[in-house]
Amino acid sequence: MALQCGILGLPNVGKSTIFNALTASNVPAENYPFCTIDPHVGIVPLPDQRIYELEKIYKPKKVTPATVEFTDIAGLVKGASKGEGLGNQFLGQVKQVEAIVHVVRCFEDPNIIHVVNSINPVRDAELIETELLLADIATVEKRLIKMTKAAKGGDNTAVHKIGVLNQLLNHLNNGHRTRTFSAQSDDLPFIHSLFLMTRKPILYVANVDENEIQNSVRSKQVQELFDFAAKKGNYVIRLCGKLEQELAKLDKSEKNMFLTEYNLSKPGLDKLIQASFKLLKLETFFTGSPVEVRAWTIKQGTTAHSAAGEVHTDFQRGFIKAEIHKYKDLIRLGSEIAVRDAGLVHQEGKDYIVQDGDCILFKFNV
Repeated sequence: MALQCGILGLPNVGKSTIFNALTASNVPAENYPFCTIDPHVGIVPLPDQRIYELEKIYKPKKVTPATVEFTDIAGLVKGASKGEGLGNQFLGQVKQVEAIVHVVRCFEDPNIIHVVNSINPVRDAELIETELLLADIATVEKRLIKMTKAAKGGDNTAVHKIGVLNQLLNHLNNGHRTRTFSAQSDDLPFIHSLFLMTRKPILYVANVDENEIQNSVRSKQVQELFDFAAKKGNYVIRLCGKLEQELAKLDKSEKNMFLTEYNLSKPGLDKLIQASFKLLKLETFFTGSPVEVRAWTIKQGTTAHSAAGEVHTDFQRGFIKAEIHKYKDLIRLGSEIAVRDAGLVHQEGKDYIVQDGDCILFKFNV
């Protein structure tokens, strides 16, 4: 399931540094704007201890975790919606992702240029969101022109779409995001077809320095960013991109020492990956055997029938039922046989909504 989170922000906020740490890659991360021009894509395993607990039970030859896909998008600047700083190209890349990871610089460093010459996380976050909003307004206006021509040409459906677009345009012009626009369910496919950027969920990443990340009390500027995000219905995590890049190069024992030194319970990147997974409204189910234990990625609300298709098209085509072993039951009792003997195996049909952590054996016939 190729659902991507786009990493964006102003130039020189640490996007490529964080992307490199996430993906163990070497995307240039230099001290000048537009160092990143072409988007870079990385697939990152989801940190999930459950799959390794299941490994102890099944003792498989192979373990395959779930993954999250990230795209490193070049820095946006004021005026991007009008093409400034290759804005049209970069905004086009934002349209292709399902969710946004917005990196906001929250650290002082005289050796790293800030495009607005001062550190102000809320101002910077608003600057980017304003550009996304302006770009969406331009998109809706263009579609209105097209629909108006279609209506004059006798397209009966165009008249209704014009009404929807006018309502949406008014909503956007009042400074509101597409995500907060109330639309009839029948109109949602049309709105989704516009690929509006303010429809996408946002996770803010407060990129802080070494001193801030060790402090349980947030600085004033970081707290202001948390408050700003809360008002918008978005989430924020703190991490230090510089430390995370160093941490990514270490082996397990060295990482543990490093984390202890900086008073961290786990790498910030783990929090970022897990938060991005939730941002995409994804969840995980497992399949297990002596051959492989695997985590499968599905959208929240996926039926057993659709989940079967993620494993193999034959499973979906010849679907009979899904045997559900709850993760907690497997861990507590130690084996599928023990769960079955306890009468805790659930036999479910096509319409069963798969729950996060379900361990599933699909029965099928083709």
